[in-house]
Amino acid sequence: MTMRAHELIPRLLSGAVSSRQLLEHHVCRIERLNPRLNAVVFLDLSVARARADMADAAARSGESWGPLHGLPLTVKEEMEVKGMPLTKGRPGELRLSPESGTAIARLEAAGAIVFGKTNVPVGCLDWQCHNPVY
Repeated sequence: MTMRAHELIPRLLSGAVSSRQLLEHHVCRIERLNPRLNAVVFLDLSVARARADMADAAARSGESWGPLHGLPLTVKEEMEVKGMPLTKGRPGELRLSPESGTAIARLEAAGAIVFGKTNVPVGCLDWQCHNPVY
């Protein structure tokens, strides 16, 4: 399913596609392509699947969580997402984010489902994504 977010949201809200279906579609692509790309470095699928199921139930009852209702997405590894690891590509700096940062909190408040993180260069200071952590 190669569509832009603004094309997917109406399909999610109408039930033409479910948030869970879209999430699983992304997971299948990641499983197939990521071993050679090393683009996605962390997935939190149990939380994402539960949230996707909740988004689908809400959509079926006519409830909207906002403009990104049920949209699964990944963010760069340097973003603070509650319960997800944060290193910024630096060895020895692994920590779990106790809370989501402002940008992620806003995405989630708009209905998005952050299900993973993508690779970054050391300190997020380059255009490529090689680092000794991932």
